[in-house]
Amino acid sequence: MKIEQIAAQLYTTRDLLKTPADIARTLHRVRAAGYTAVQLSGLGPIDTKDLLQILRDEGLTCCATHEPAQDILEDTPKVIDRLQALACRYTAYPFPVGIDFADLDATKRLAHALDRAGAALRQAGQVLTYHNHAHEFYRHGGQLVLDILMEESSPENLQAELDTYWVQIGGCDPVAWCQKLRGRLPLLHLKDYQVGPTGAPTMCEIGAGTLDFPGIIAAAEAGGCEWFIIEQDFCPGDPVDSLRQSFDYASEHLVS
Repeated sequence: MKIEQIAAQLYTTRDLLKTPADIARTLHRVRAAGYTAVQLSGLGPIDTKDLLQILRDEGLTCCATHEPAQDILEDTPKVIDRLQALACRYTAYPFPVGIDFADLDATKRLAHALDRAGAALRQAGQVLTYHNHAHEFYRHGGQLVLDILMEESSPENLQAELDTYWVQIGGCDPVAWCQKLRGRLPLLHLKDYQVGPTGAPTMCEIGAGTLDFPGIIAAAEAGGCEWFIIEQDFCPGDPVDSLRQSFDYASEHLVS
Protein backbone atom coordinates (compact mmCIF):
# COMPACT_ATOMS: atom_id res chain seq x y z
CA MET A 1 0.00 0.00 0.00
CA LYS A 2 1.34 3.39 -1.02
CA ILE A 3 0.67 6.43 1.12
CA GLU A 4 -1.20 8.10 -1.75
CA GLN A 5 -3.66 5.17 -1.77
CA ILE A 6 -4.88 5.99 1.74
CA ALA A 7 -8.16 7.92 1.83
CA ALA A 8 -10.50 9.25 4.49
CA GLN A 9 -14.18 8.28 4.45
CA LEU A 10 -15.89 11.61 5.16
CA TYR A 11 -18.81 9.86 6.84
CA THR A 12 -16.45 9.83 9.82
CA THR A 13 -16.72 13.64 9.97
CA ARG A 14 -20.39 13.95 8.99
CA ASP A 15 -21.24 16.11 12.02
CA LEU A 16 -18.64 18.64 10.82
CA LEU A 17 -19.98 18.85 7.25
CA LYS A 18 -23.33 20.60 7.60
CA THR A 19 -22.69 23.75 5.53
CA PRO A 20 -20.32 24.69 2.68
CA ALA A 21 -18.16 26.61 5.17
CA ASP A 22 -18.07 23.55 7.46
CA ILE A 23 -17.07 21.37 4.52
CA ALA A 24 -14.24 23.70 3.50
CA ARG A 25 -12.95 23.92 7.06
CA THR A 26 -13.12 20.17 7.65
CA LEU A 27 -11.52 19.21 4.36
CA HIS A 28 -8.67 21.57 5.17
CA ARG A 29 -8.18 19.73 8.47
CA VAL A 30 -8.38 16.32 6.80
CA ARG A 31 -5.68 17.37 4.35
CA ALA A 32 -3.56 18.67 7.21
CA ALA A 33 -3.90 15.26 8.87
CA GLY A 34 -2.04 13.78 5.92
CA TYR A 35 -4.73 12.54 3.55
CA THR A 36 -4.59 13.31 -0.16
CA ALA A 37 -7.84 11.50 -1.05
CA VAL A 38 -11.35 11.30 0.36
CA GLN A 39 -14.50 9.28 -0.14
CA LEU A 40 -17.53 11.55 -0.25
CA SER A 41 -20.35 10.68 2.16
CA GLY A 42 -22.29 12.47 4.85
CA LEU A 43 -21.96 15.97 3.36
CA GLY A 44 -24.59 18.62 3.80
CA PRO A 45 -25.95 20.57 0.82
CA ILE A 46 -23.24 22.03 -1.42
CA ASP A 47 -23.04 22.81 -5.12
CA THR A 48 -20.84 20.31 -6.93
CA LYS A 49 -18.77 23.11 -8.49
CA ASP A 50 -18.09 24.57 -5.05
CA LEU A 51 -17.16 21.16 -3.69
CA LEU A 52 -14.78 20.55 -6.58
CA GLN A 53 -13.14 23.91 -5.97
CA ILE A 54 -12.59 23.06 -2.30
CA LEU A 55 -11.10 19.69 -3.24
CA ARG A 56 -8.78 21.34 -5.77
CA ASP A 57 -7.75 24.05 -3.33
CA GLU A 58 -6.80 21.44 -0.73
CA GLY A 59 -5.10 19.08 -3.18
CA LEU A 60 -7.59 16.30 -2.45
CA THR A 61 -8.76 13.59 -4.84
CA CYS A 62 -12.30 12.20 -4.70
CA CYS A 63 -11.49 8.50 -4.90
CA ALA A 64 -15.06 7.23 -4.42
CA THR A 65 -18.50 8.16 -3.18
CA HIS A 66 -21.45 6.67 -1.36
CA GLU A 67 -24.65 7.45 -3.23
CA PRO A 68 -28.20 6.91 -1.90
CA ALA A 69 -29.28 3.31 -2.35
CA GLN A 70 -32.52 4.30 -4.08
CA ASP A 71 -30.69 6.53 -6.57
CA ILE A 72 -28.29 3.73 -7.51
CA LEU A 73 -31.09 1.27 -8.22
CA GLU A 74 -33.86 3.55 -9.50
CA ASP A 75 -32.11 6.61 -10.95
CA THR A 76 -28.79 5.28 -12.16
CA PRO A 77 -28.29 8.06 -14.75
CA LYS A 78 -28.33 10.59 -11.89
CA VAL A 79 -25.49 8.71 -10.20
CA ILE A 80 -23.56 8.48 -13.46
CA ASP A 81 -23.87 12.24 -13.97
CA ARG A 82 -22.70 12.96 -10.43
CA LEU A 83 -19.64 10.73 -10.73
CA GLN A 84 -18.79 12.30 -14.08
CA ALA A 85 -19.04 15.78 -12.57
CA LEU A 86 -16.71 14.70 -9.76
CA ALA A 87 -14.28 12.98 -12.17
CA CYS A 88 -14.72 9.94 -9.92
CA ARG A 89 -14.76 6.33 -11.09
CA TYR A 90 -16.03 4.47 -8.01
CA THR A 91 -19.19 4.52 -5.95
CA ALA A 92 -20.70 2.12 -3.42
CA TYR A 93 -24.17 0.90 -2.61
CA PRO A 94 -24.06 1.94 1.04
CA PHE A 95 -26.82 0.02 2.82
CA PRO A 96 -29.57 -2.46 1.81
CA VAL A 97 -32.53 -0.25 2.66
CA GLY A 98 -35.72 -2.24 3.21
CA ILE A 99 -34.18 -5.59 2.23
CA ASP A 100 -35.03 -8.68 4.29
CA PHE A 101 -32.04 -10.98 3.94
CA ALA A 102 -34.05 -13.81 5.48
CA ASP A 103 -35.98 -13.79 2.19
CA LEU A 104 -33.81 -15.55 -0.40
CA ASP A 105 -35.83 -14.22 -3.33
CA ALA A 106 -35.50 -10.64 -2.04
CA THR A 107 -31.77 -11.14 -1.64
CA LYS A 108 -31.44 -12.38 -5.22
CA ARG A 109 -33.62 -9.55 -6.52
CA LEU A 110 -31.27 -7.06 -4.87
CA ALA A 111 -28.27 -8.76 -6.49
CA HIS A 112 -29.93 -8.61 -9.91
CA ALA A 113 -30.90 -4.95 -9.45
CA LEU A 114 -27.33 -4.12 -8.45
CA ASP A 115 -26.06 -6.01 -11.48
CA ARG A 116 -28.28 -3.94 -13.79
CA ALA A 117 -27.21 -0.66 -12.18
CA GLY A 118 -23.58 -1.74 -12.27
CA ALA A 119 -23.85 -2.57 -15.97
CA ALA A 120 -25.06 0.97 -16.70
CA LEU A 121 -22.25 2.44 -14.62
CA ARG A 122 -19.70 0.21 -16.35
CA GLN A 123 -20.84 1.44 -19.75
CA ALA A 124 -20.12 4.97 -18.51
CA GLY A 125 -16.62 3.93 -17.40
CA GLN A 126 -17.57 3.74 -13.73
CA VAL A 127 -17.61 0.99 -11.10
CA LEU A 128 -20.34 0.02 -8.64
CA THR A 129 -19.25 -1.65 -5.42
CA TYR A 130 -21.17 -3.12 -2.50
CA HIS A 131 -20.47 -1.92 1.03
CA ASN A 132 -21.16 -4.60 3.63
CA HIS A 133 -22.24 -4.44 7.23
CA ALA A 134 -22.68 -7.45 9.53
CA HIS A 135 -26.02 -8.73 8.26
CA GLU A 136 -24.50 -9.80 4.93
CA PHE A 137 -22.93 -12.61 6.97
CA TYR A 138 -26.31 -14.06 7.80
CA ARG A 139 -26.28 -17.70 6.72
CA HIS A 140 -29.10 -18.50 4.36
CA GLY A 141 -29.50 -22.09 3.26
CA GLY A 142 -25.83 -22.88 3.74
CA GLN A 143 -24.66 -19.68 2.05
CA LEU A 144 -23.76 -16.29 3.42
CA VAL A 145 -25.77 -13.39 2.03
CA LEU A 146 -22.60 -11.71 0.75
CA ASP A 147 -21.77 -14.88 -1.18
CA ILE A 148 -25.23 -14.83 -2.74
CA LEU A 149 -24.96 -11.15 -3.73
CA MET A 150 -21.61 -11.79 -5.38
CA GLU A 151 -22.65 -15.04 -7.09
CA GLU A 152 -25.94 -13.64 -8.41
CA SER A 153 -24.18 -10.69 -10.05
CA SER A 154 -21.37 -10.37 -12.55
CA PRO A 155 -17.90 -9.28 -11.38
CA GLU A 156 -17.94 -6.91 -14.35
CA ASN A 157 -20.99 -5.13 -12.93
CA LEU A 158 -20.66 -5.40 -9.15
CA GLN A 159 -17.49 -5.34 -7.12
CA ALA A 160 -16.90 -5.01 -3.38
CA GLU A 161 -16.10 -2.33 -0.86
CA LEU A 162 -15.29 -4.64 2.04
CA ASP A 163 -15.51 -3.20 5.55
CA THR A 164 -13.04 -4.89 7.90
CA TYR A 165 -14.89 -4.10 11.14
CA TRP A 166 -18.24 -5.38 9.93
CA VAL A 167 -16.67 -8.57 8.57
CA GLN A 168 -15.32 -9.20 12.06
CA ILE A 169 -18.66 -8.36 13.70
CA GLY A 170 -20.28 -10.77 11.27
CA GLY A 171 -18.09 -13.55 12.64
CA CYS A 172 -15.75 -13.87 9.68
CA ASP A 173 -12.07 -13.24 8.94
CA PRO A 174 -11.26 -10.00 7.08
CA VAL A 175 -8.04 -11.48 5.68
CA ALA A 176 -9.89 -14.50 4.28
CA TRP A 177 -12.53 -12.28 2.72
CA CYS A 178 -9.92 -10.06 1.08
CA GLN A 179 -8.48 -13.24 -0.42
CA LYS A 180 -11.92 -14.49 -1.44
CA LEU A 181 -12.70 -11.25 -3.27
CA ARG A 182 -9.43 -11.23 -5.19
CA GLY A 183 -9.90 -9.25 -8.38
CA ARG A 184 -13.23 -7.89 -7.17
CA LEU A 185 -12.08 -5.58 -4.35
CA PRO A 186 -11.04 -2.15 -5.61
CA LEU A 187 -12.07 -0.41 -2.36
CA LEU A 188 -11.40 -1.46 1.22
CA HIS A 189 -12.73 0.20 4.37
CA LEU A 190 -10.14 0.07 7.12
CA LYS A 191 -11.90 0.15 10.45
CA ASP A 192 -10.48 -1.43 13.61
CA TYR A 193 -12.26 -3.67 16.11
CA GLN A 194 -11.82 -3.35 19.87
CA VAL A 195 -13.39 -5.12 22.83
CA GLY A 196 -14.25 -2.83 25.72
CA PRO A 197 -14.01 -3.62 29.44
CA THR A 198 -17.56 -4.99 29.46
CA GLY A 199 -16.80 -7.29 26.53
CA ALA A 200 -18.85 -5.26 24.08
CA PRO A 201 -17.16 -4.65 20.71
CA THR A 202 -16.63 -1.17 19.39
CA MET A 203 -14.86 0.67 16.60
CA CYS A 204 -11.55 2.34 17.22
CA GLU A 205 -8.65 3.99 15.44
CA ILE A 206 -6.50 1.81 13.17
CA GLY A 207 -3.85 0.06 15.24
CA ALA A 208 -5.70 0.51 18.54
CA GLY A 209 -7.72 -2.69 18.14
CA THR A 210 -7.18 -6.34 17.36
CA LEU A 211 -7.49 -6.68 13.57
CA ASP A 212 -4.51 -8.01 11.60
CA PHE A 213 -4.00 -5.02 9.36
CA PRO A 214 -0.63 -6.12 7.92
CA GLY A 215 -2.35 -9.34 6.82
CA ILE A 216 -5.43 -7.50 5.59
CA ILE A 217 -3.39 -5.04 3.52
CA ALA A 218 -1.22 -7.80 2.04
CA ALA A 219 -4.27 -9.85 1.02
CA ALA A 220 -6.09 -6.83 -0.43
CA GLU A 221 -3.02 -5.67 -2.36
CA ALA A 222 -2.53 -9.14 -3.80
CA GLY A 223 -6.14 -8.96 -5.00
CA GLY A 224 -5.68 -5.63 -6.77
CA CYS A 225 -7.18 -3.21 -4.23
CA GLU A 226 -6.73 0.40 -5.34
CA TRP A 227 -7.98 2.48 -2.40
CA PHE A 228 -7.57 1.87 1.32
CA ILE A 229 -10.21 4.05 2.95
CA ILE A 230 -10.08 4.77 6.67
CA GLU A 231 -13.44 5.13 8.38
CA GLN A 232 -14.64 5.30 11.97
CA ASP A 233 -18.40 5.64 12.40
CA PHE A 234 -18.14 6.70 16.05
CA CYS A 235 -15.17 8.47 17.60
CA PRO A 236 -14.36 9.17 21.26
CA GLY A 237 -13.67 12.84 20.55
CA ASP A 238 -12.95 15.00 17.53
CA PRO A 239 -13.35 12.73 14.48
CA VAL A 240 -10.53 14.46 12.62
CA ASP A 241 -8.23 13.60 15.52
CA SER A 242 -9.25 9.95 15.13
CA LEU A 243 -8.60 10.11 11.38
CA ARG A 244 -5.18 11.63 12.07
CA GLN A 245 -4.31 8.89 14.56
CA SER A 246 -5.32 6.20 12.08
CA PHE A 247 -3.38 7.85 9.24
CA ASP A 248 -0.26 8.13 11.40
CA TYR A 249 -0.45 4.43 12.26
CA ALA A 250 -1.10 3.39 8.67
CA SER A 251 1.69 5.55 7.25
CA GLU A 252 4.18 4.25 9.83
CA HIS A 253 3.24 0.55 9.93
CA LEU A 254 1.33 -0.37 6.76
CA VAL A 255 2.84 1.64 3.91
CA SER A 256 5.37 -0.14 1.74
